[in-house]
Amino acid sequence: MDARATEHETIDAGLIDRLQRAAFGYFRLFTNEANGLVADTSLPDWPCSIAAVGFALSCYPVAVTRGWIDRAEAGCIVAATLRFLDDAQTDAAGETSHRGFFYHFLDMATGLRVWNSELSFMDTAILMAGVLSASAFLDGPDAVEAEIRERAARIFGRVDWRWTETRGHAVHMGWKPRRGFLPDRWTGFSESLLMFVLGLGSETSPLSPASYETWLDTCDWYEGPAGGYVYAGPLFIHLFPHAWIDFRGIADRLTRRHATDYCENTRTAIRTHRVYAADNPHRFSGYCDDLWGLTACNGAKARLTLRNGRRVSIAGYAARGAPFGPDDGTLAPWATLSCLPFAPAEAARALRHLLAAYPAVLSDDRFPDSFNPSIRGDGPEGWVARRCTGIDQGLLVMSIENFRSGLCWRLMRASPIVKRGLAAAGFRGGWLEAQAD
Repeated sequence: MDARATEHETIDAGLIDRLQRAAFGYFRLFTNEANGLVADTSLPDWPCSIAAVGFALSCYPVAVTRGWIDRAEAGCIVAATLRFLDDAQTDAAGETSHRGFFYHFLDMATGLRVWNSELSFMDTAILMAGVLSASAFLDGPDAVEAEIRERAARIFGRVDWRWTETRGHAVHMGWKPRRGFLPDRWTGFSESLLMFVLGLGSETSPLSPASYETWLDTCDWYEGPAGGYVYAGPLFIHLFPHAWIDFRGIADRLTRRHATDYCENTRTAIRTHRVYAADNPHRFSGYCDDLWGLTACNGAKARLTLRNGRRVSIAGYAARGAPFGPDDGTLAPWATLSCLPFAPAEAARALRHLLAAYPAVLSDDRFPDSFNPSIRGDGPEGWVARRCTGIDQGLLVMSIENFRSGLCWRLMRASPIVKRGLAAAGFRGGWLEAQAD
């Protein structure tokens, strides 16, 4: 029996389609269609997150393919977004962009920097991944799609990746006007895997291959009860780069050393989370191998008495993780469903369990940022976040689609930038060598 057919038999296709479409609906509700900026969260008067814009751009190909919007409408929204990104690059520090990078948070109407936010190299990478995805899909001859491709090439070509790389080939996390580079650099396995691939693939101002090797040397291999893997605690770290890049069967120096790839690595991370939840070392309510999902998300931010009588400090926004924490009982329901491409049976069981045991978590078929069933509340769900978050909804759309059809992977596998970046990072094997042949 075909393996993919077996995987799909574990899924209620109608339910998955409904959840995927509702996740895409976030971008219909919280996008300024005049400039394409997307609100970071669903809370009132929230600013734009440039990473949310990147996810939105990446989701329009899915929406067109699934028939949720037509191609012309998608083209209009993408064109408006790219016009803003292109025209906003005045390079005036402190406004919208600088050296091709964009500030983390922008005003939804004006597009100007807010919250004293940093020029975010990682969030710009997510934005650029969206620019590349949308322009690869909208490849028709009409004037709008031709403009999209022209502007996309110009927007990506302006990014000065090499500027981010300083002493010892380490890459900084960001930059602020008058302050300069943030002191922290990218170390340890992280979502920056995507940033390195795109930065290495640039033709105009690429990162050096030495920067990737420097970063790789800081990544840790962990041997746990579910197997060995390149370690990161929060699930989003393992999931974000895979939204765009198909790491199946291709390996860099580190993964070759351990006879694996980052797809298998993510599978091991998922098993680790499930084993941790089943063990439930901190005795939180509901944890089991069908209720898991520790990642970066919002929390209740209070010191509370839990259902079991324990007094616990609950963090606000935190990068929760397993097996080494932090963990305060707060779970992200979107994270487990985003594991579909790697652990379809396990993700499907987690979804069925979640909807049966905690039905009020889902609202209008859309998942909130997080919930905490250990906190006393009106129902078994306990505390439920009042917001949805754009990057979470985008990841859901893309992960479900990569499970269903592989569309997002195919778009980026065809990108010369991605292929150059992977090659410069030392990736070999699989589809990379097949395309080279």
